[in-house]
Amino acid sequence: MKIEEWIYNYNRRAIGRNDARGLGFVIRDEAGRTIGVAAGYSWAGTSELKQMWIDETYRGPGYTRELLNAFVAEAANRGVRRIWVASYDFQAPGMYEKAGFKRVAEFAGWPEGHSNVVLCKTLIARSETS
Repeated sequence: MKIEEWIYNYNRRAIGRNDARGLGFVIRDEAGRTIGVAAGYSWAGTSELKQMWIDETYRGPGYTRELLNAFVAEAANRGVRRIWVASYDFQAPGMYEKAGFKRVAEFAGWPEGHSNVVLCKTLIARSETS
């Protein structure tokens, strides 16, 4: 058993939710090479986008937005209420803010000379009839 499983087993017992699932999308070019990835999970009405990457050659024409939109849409389909993401100040906090994420914390000096920014997007709760 991996450490992630030990931690999850404790967490699911602590709050009574056993609905964790990976959540991710991949974009490939015409030759089948991976050019973009969004990876995270959903659990207990929340989701975390742990990693997002677009090959530098493909940045700009909307692939990042496409991946992020797919991730958010699938999280919403799973009944997620909030999506969390962390992004260093030299990565993409501005892009997440443009997509409706709000800064909730910023840790200066992580890494030295920079900041680690934590953002959250609150989704509209699905109605019980939909």
